[in-house]
Amino acid sequence: MANIFQPSADSFWSEQILGLNYLTVALLTGILLLAIVVRFITMWVAPKLLSKIIRSDSIQSKAVKDSDKALGNAAGAGIAMYVLNALIKLHEEGQNDFSLPGIIEELLPNLLQFILALSLVLWAFRLVSIVKDVVQLFDKDGELDGSELTLISAVESLLRFLIIAIGSVFIADALGFNLTSLIAGLGISGLALALAAKDTISNLFGATTVLLDRPFKVGDWIIIDSVEGEVMEISLRTTHIRTSMDTVVTVPNANLVNTPIENFGKRRWRRWQSLLHLDLNSNPEDVATFCDGVIEHIKSSPITLKHESSWCQVSALSAQSLDISLNLYWDVAGGSTEREEKEKFLLSVMQLAKEKKLKFFDARMMQNS
Repeated sequence: MANIFQPSADSFWSEQILGLNYLTVALLTGILLLAIVVRFITMWVAPKLLSKIIRSDSIQSKAVKDSDKALGNAAGAGIAMYVLNALIKLHEEGQNDFSLPGIIEELLPNLLQFILALSLVLWAFRLVSIVKDVVQLFDKDGELDGSELTLISAVESLLRFLIIAIGSVFIADALGFNLTSLIAGLGISGLALALAAKDTISNLFGATTVLLDRPFKVGDWIIIDSVEGEVMEISLRTTHIRTSMDTVVTVPNANLVNTPIENFGKRRWRRWQSLLHLDLNSNPEDVATFCDGVIEHIKSSPITLKHESSWCQVSALSAQSLDISLNLYWDVAGGSTEREEKEKFLLSVMQLAKEKKLKFFDARMMQNS
């Protein structure tokens, strides 16, 4: 082996081409072929190994199958960088004749490190999407609620931030930046950066407040200032709200700290109030019986509650009509259910009034008379 790596001056391996001896060219070619072989082996073996550890097909697909090229590139670049650095170190110790021009010897390991770091960052970015699959894996009911969707969105945003931050350090090192000087420079200009990034920092604190205090979650219908709609996504910087006009409003999280938030998703019940206007010539006994019938209907309904606070009573006697005040509470989850139940209730009220031969006030009759 020593004769091969340290050939004599008149041997074939000492001859040069393009400023490199044949030994160096052969070893570089071998490193390239080794990197390619390792890349394809990684792309073939990794999914098989992962299938033995993780049973979820979705996680397997996102973790390796959808990013096998990035993982293979990282493995190939990593083994090539390791072998290249080992050969350079042996040459410096005088144990081989592997020699590269100074600029290539400096750039080639950095290039491989850059490919390694960039490939790992790309692979890690694709791994972020498995957060949802992991949560679903441990979810008992098989359906993600608003709290879980909020957690997924926040964890994904945090992971992306960390990947970019850590990946940038490795990529900067691969590009030859002096990290010690860079960090020192950041320390000197820290105040200026803090002032420039104060909005970003405020948004991060706002996101933390949302996650800790949980004033709302994904899926809730909320009002923030003049913005009303359904919470679609909560990230580290912004919250996305889809309005009733199907537009998406992006609200900086910094605004959530000191802004009142009205959350319809936290309602324990739905209150409904209305006024019924009966004809002035209505029989008082029929009106009283009608009111009692409405109360009985409210109490017998399986979706009403707070019966002690519900009422149907005569509230005013005007020059045109007899006004009946109506108040009840529904135990429904969504707006569509509330509308359906309101329709059923109003039709039943109309039917009850018809049975009691009561007529509702009509302003057109007053005009005709």
